Amino acid sequence: MLTLNEYLGKASNRLPDEAARILRILDEKGPSNKESLSLSARVKRAELDHVLLQLYALGTVDIETEGKSKICYLNQMGNNFLEIIQEKEQVG
Repeated sequence: MLTLNEYLGKASNRLPDEAARILRILDEKGPSNKESLSLSARVKRAELDHVLLQLYALGTVDIETEGKSKICYLNQMGNNFLEIIQEKEQVG
């Protein structure tokens, strides 16, 4: 049986590179709307939506509606996931 860290490590291998950039921006800048996040992470808007849905399904980001905007947040699981990604990058 996999530990949570092992599971997240394997999951990071299946996500596109843009996922790590999105998580880093949310970690550095805090909650962000999709337009701002797309510009900051240098990810095309359609691709951003796809990756955000993957991160949301994984439980690493929360998305809330404020008026007509969707605000994306890095949650505690996302912080843990980002640490795992950064450790993997340092090792390999």
